[in-house]
Amino acid sequence: MGHYSIKELEYLSGIKAHTIRIWEQRYKIITPQRTSTNIRNYSDLDLRHILNVSFLNHNGYKISKIAILSKEEIIELVERISVGKADYPIQISTLILAMAGLDEVRFNKALRLQIELEGFEKTALNILLPFLERVGILWQNGEINPAQEHFISGLIRQKLLSAIDNLPIPADPNRKKFLLYLPEGEWHEIGLLFAYFIIKKRNYRVIYLGQSLPLEDLENTIQIAAPDVLVSAITNNLSGEKLIEYSKKLTEIFPKGEIILSGTQVLKIKKRFPHRISIMETIQELLDYLSK
Repeated sequence: MGHYSIKELEYLSGIKAHTIRIWEQRYKIITPQRTSTNIRNYSDLDLRHILNVSFLNHNGYKISKIAILSKEEIIELVERISVGKADYPIQISTLILAMAGLDEVRFNKALRLQIELEGFEKTALNILLPFLERVGILWQNGEINPAQEHFISGLIRQKLLSAIDNLPIPADPNRKKFLLYLPEGEWHEIGLLFAYFIIKKRNYRVIYLGQSLPLEDLENTIQIAAPDVLVSAITNNLSGEKLIEYSKKLTEIFPKGEIILSGTQVLKIKKRFPHRISIMETIQELLDYLSK
């Protein structure tokens, strides 16, 4: 069972801590446990319930009306609304609910609706990526447990792989060839998989080498495949001077092509990289680059 502070509930639900306290006292919406020092402490079940309440409140239901519903009636109403609307905040909230409850059915319903309306790329840009940003912050702060993070990451990874597999293989041998990989010790590949999807969708050739690739293996692949562009992301394993040194090695083993780097650690020192390395802060920058 997870344990959440009232500030964490505020962040996840979008309901101010002051409002949550009022709802507790006036409407008995939720009854937290308390520590020996009288600090509120909320469980996974509490989180799911307040997310459902928040969801209904954001969709026009007054808290006084929600308070008289049973938990089962609230869940049923949330389900009905979430499959009947497709605006981004509602679907992001639905994904948070799915993550909190390890609910694959709810996750798939939300995404399927949006993909049918707008296609996979727009759904990823407007729902999945903003959702993952929130998950990343919660994960770094220890506010979601490993099971929840692994559960939702696994589902999103499946969706990305399926979307990539459904794209045609570019047949034009004169199109640029991109090589995508993560350096040794880097394991979070969802952002790179999405880059793979949007590059392939625009009919560029792509070689995807995935997670934790040693530099020696990268060098060997460059010699065999002769890519035009290297794309990578560094979020955890390399930082500071070690990252600068790594980037210099990239320019040595790949002296003629373009190199694109992104990721948390890269953005911290983005002005210090060799001039031949392009730093991209957002997916939109990659989209703009591909459209040129």
